[in-house]
Amino acid sequence: MRCSLALSFLVGCVALSLVNPASSDAAELYGLTPGQVNLESAGPLSFGPSSVLFVGDAKAAKVYAINTDDQQNNAGSDFEVDDLTGKVAAAFGTDDATIVDLAVNPETGNAFLSVAAGGTFGIAKVTADGTVSVLNLDKIPHASVALSNAPEDKVTEGRRRRNPRDSSITDVAYTAGRVLVAGLAAGDSPSAVREFDFPFNESAAGIRVEIFHAAHGRSEDYAPIQTFVPFNIGGEASLLAGYTCTPLVKIPIAKLESETKVTGTTVAELGNRNRPLDMIVYNKDGKDYVLMANSARGVMKISTDRLAENTGLTERVSGGGAAGQSYETVDAWEGIVQLDKLDDTHALVVAQSDAGSTLKSVELP
Repeated sequence: MRCSLALSFLVGCVALSLVNPASSDAAELYGLTPGQVNLESAGPLSFGPSSVLFVGDAKAAKVYAINTDDQQNNAGSDFEVDDLTGKVAAAFGTDDATIVDLAVNPETGNAFLSVAAGGTFGIAKVTADGTVSVLNLDKIPHASVALSNAPEDKVTEGRRRRNPRDSSITDVAYTAGRVLVAGLAAGDSPSAVREFDFPFNESAAGIRVEIFHAAHGRSEDYAPIQTFVPFNIGGEASLLAGYTCTPLVKIPIAKLESETKVTGTTVAELGNRNRPLDMIVYNKDGKDYVLMANSARGVMKISTDRLAENTGLTERVSGGGAAGQSYETVDAWEGIVQLDKLDDTHALVVAQSDAGSTLKSVELP
């Protein structure tokens, strides 16, 4: 989620790399004021300029911009942190912790995790030497923006009981001075993408998104994007978004600014009974690739060849099959549940196995 990992838009990435004022200057520049951040849930993370961390809090239906004051530079370092969940739980003073998302600070190379720990929610910082510390949210420079039409915080009735508020924010990304937020909105056609200027100024109702779900053979506008990256497709600033069961969709960002409902182009069907967990885009040997971690289908390396010319799938893809953009499964990357781009040649991943969880740097395939 992430200018640092998306080969995103040139203007936004240049700004992110050049603007690096001191902590107090950054807080003033982006309208961040000291105060307590009370997270009601731990959600998606994405870094913006000057080590500002964006945190999605679905339960509160808010996005926070937090000044991490992360100045300890470990760029270029290798990570190999075993028993990650245990170390994180110990840092929070509990025996129980769940890691929800991972983001790498592109300016320092340090890892930040959103964490649910012992009934509370917070942010942990992990350095390459394995040191885990908890970000003190008691009096930290921050700003927030609320989702104006989030789903009601209520469990629905019926065969599939769920609380749509839990999916009000499914992913967050910063690019070119804007924060993009995917998730559900209230009302009909609940799948939505919201766009906020940063520094934050006002809430946004969000653009509703409809796609052709090839595995189901029909158009749908009710399931949220699970993970996305900003990506320049054929010279056009776009989102590349993954949905459950598993359409891959391109959406021009210009449409988010001028329309009330957008129809995305389904450029690939990657198999049913699967949920995408995280995505990055990277360049290797002069070609761009997408890496997608999945709940049931491993890590996919997806080609972007002729992505701009891909006019989209319009016919059903049955039997759990694949169509559209080609991909290969990265067999060596087993148990990957989160990933982010560490530098031009390596990713940082959270891997789970019977032995526990590990935070490690791996060469991009």
